[in-house]
Amino acid sequence: MRCVVQRVTEASVTVEGEVVGKTGPGLMVLIGVSSDDQEADLKYIADKVPNLRVFDDENGVMNRSILDAGGEILAVSQFTLYGDARGGRRPSYFRAAKPEAANALYERLVEAWRQKGIHVETGRFRTEMQVALVNDGPVTILLDSEKAF
Repeated sequence: MRCVVQRVTEASVTVEGEVVGKTGPGLMVLIGVSSDDQEADLKYIADKVPNLRVFDDENGVMNRSILDAGGEILAVSQFTLYGDARGGRRPSYFRAAKPEAANALYERLVEAWRQKGIHVETGRFRTEMQVALVNDGPVTILLDSEKAF
């Protein structure tokens, strides 16, 4: 499982002119699910994201997590995080999970964050989405449950 985590002051997802998810200060998380992802991958990301210390403390040091800061998460499924463009100009998505499997893990991840007391908004799976955000910092962190980076 891969994530692009961005600290934001605000973020939103629009589908066909309708805002389907939005957040104030917190995290915008793009989530890619691979065909190889298992329970351990889900648990790694479910724990890692809410505990990332990317929010400033009283001394201006990134030392607080979203759990400490009380922020929200906007979670958007994005299979293109598994795009592989090493072999040419058109990315291959052979490692991305099939939609049914990807959606199941994505929904379980969102629920795991909600069970931690985090307000989580989402995009709409398998639709064309327009994502808007104001990256705060900017702060952008890449996560991979296989620890590839």
